[in-house]
Amino acid sequence: MLQVITNTNFNEVISSDKPVLIDFWAAWCGPCRMLSPTVDEVAEEYDGRVVVAKCNVDDADEFAAQCGIRNIPTLIYFKNGQAVDRTVGVVSKAEIEAKLNALL
Repeated sequence: MLQVITNTNFNEVISSDKPVLIDFWAAWCGPCRMLSPTVDEVAEEYDGRVVVAKCNVDDADEFAAQCGIRNIPTLIYFKNGQAVDRTVGVVSKAEIEAKLNALL
C-alpha cells in the first residue's frame, strides 16, 4: 500500500521498522510519470515487507529540501530512519528490487 508523504508525517514514515522507499515526484514531470507505474508495482509486490511512499515535491517542499532533492524523479531508500541509498532519474524495476532486497 502506498503512503503519501507530507511535511508533517515524514518522520513517522521513515521511522518504520521496515525498509522505506520514497519516490520524489511532481505532476508536471514526464520522467516521474514514466517511473510511477513501476513504483506502484513494487509497492504491491513488497507489501508487508517494505513501506513505499510517494512525495510530491510541490506539496512537501520542506521534506524534499531536507532530503536534498535537486532532480526528480529521485528514489531514496531508508533503513532505521536513515537514508542509505538513492537513485535519480528513471530506473528499472530490477534495479529497485535489487536495492530493496539488499535492505531486507
